[in-house]
Amino acid sequence: MKVHKLSAGFIYFFGALGGLLFGYDTGVISGAILFISKQLTLTKWQEGWVVSAVLVGAILGAAVIGPLSDRFGHRKLLLLSSIIFFIGAMWSGFAPDFLHLVASRIVLGLAVGGASSLIPTYLSEMAPADKRGGVASLFQMMIMTGILIAYISNYLLQGLTFGWRIMLALAALPALLLFIGGWVLPESPRFLVREGKMLAARQVLAMFNNDDKLVEAELDDIALQAQTKSAGSLADLFGPLSRPVLIMAMGLAIFQQTMGCNTVLYYAPTIFTDIGFGISAALMAHIGIGIFNVIVTWVAVMIMDKIDRKKMLIYGAWGMGISLILMSVGMQLSGTGKFGSYLAAIALTIYIAFFSATWGPVMWVMIGESFPLNIRGLGNSFGAVVNWTANTIVSLTFPPLLSAFGTGNLFYLYAVMCFISIWFVHKFTIETRGRSLEQIEARLRHRKNHLNDEPVAN
Repeated sequence: MKVHKLSAGFIYFFGALGGLLFGYDTGVISGAILFISKQLTLTKWQEGWVVSAVLVGAILGAAVIGPLSDRFGHRKLLLLSSIIFFIGAMWSGFAPDFLHLVASRIVLGLAVGGASSLIPTYLSEMAPADKRGGVASLFQMMIMTGILIAYISNYLLQGLTFGWRIMLALAALPALLLFIGGWVLPESPRFLVREGKMLAARQVLAMFNNDDKLVEAELDDIALQAQTKSAGSLADLFGPLSRPVLIMAMGLAIFQQTMGCNTVLYYAPTIFTDIGFGISAALMAHIGIGIFNVIVTWVAVMIMDKIDRKKMLIYGAWGMGISLILMSVGMQLSGTGKFGSYLAAIALTIYIAFFSATWGPVMWVMIGESFPLNIRGLGNSFGAVVNWTANTIVSLTFPPLLSAFGTGNLFYLYAVMCFISIWFVHKFTIETRGRSLEQIEARLRHRKNHLNDEPVAN
């Protein structure tokens, strides 16, 4: 196998680029649906299907594409995802009717779900232990950048007759870029070792470390873990070795969504209009939130390997929960004067800052780095499926819950979920910062062999 000598920055950028497509394709529909509905004369039920079709496809993509990485490697499936992204983007842009649009959005979702299960694992396996958190967080950074670009394209193209078609088709450009970059991306050294390609694995590791002794030591550790088994099965995923990580992954994936992150991000313009802002101001505020999101996520990338993952999750949950309570109070007071409106807007911004700096990236990082080697693709895929399923449920239940409880009262419920997540993090998560992937797996094996069913600890 020919290995192209590349810079670490090039590998990290193109390895994470699928996150930009992920963010763009899930974010662009929030503005495009306003124009799609008018031109295709959609009913409310049809609007819901156009918006949620990506989520349906994402569940399928995460369930199907992710597990294949244990057998075929990450690089080939990243290339496949880029092709699916390109086809889905062009098809949605030229969709003649409702059925074609829904079908194209489901195809896009396949690629989105595949990317969400492939990229965190790929980045985690490529990065040295002391940089792994920051590198894996680039995935979330790309997602937020994609969402920001989607918001900007919505705003700039809103006056064109077929602007929504351009909005949807624009995703084909980064998909093409990902395909070109994917041709020269190296395969994960962990997968190469499992395939017996030791020389290629050594060459890839050398791209990230100039010390030959450290490269050989890491290669030996990987080879030792790779001797256990080839690609694992569902029995391995639910077995005693991976059970602590499986519980952790499911909990983190569910809590990340049930804290209300997507309801705040996707419905921010509605929230701003509900508290007294005009439509134009609300759309501009949406772009401002997107910019703020990218900046805060970049800060998270910088600090990810300096603060324990568990501490980031706990601090983030406290900050998000308190912000949601203040936001709810502000919404309830917004009808009595400007103070409530401004309190709600400031609290919303603080909430997004805590989410983007903690739960947004940390969840993907911890799932991507925690499963044993032989089921890493399968495990990360399972976590992504759980996350997308939770995303779908929260997105579908938000409008009726909003109608039943009112904007102010509903966010108290999400605040409660933030506080419950603190208990979960304390009890069921393992600390992974500063440990190699092989050290994390060795601790799981030690726990299985010597600690039996004792609770997971640091």
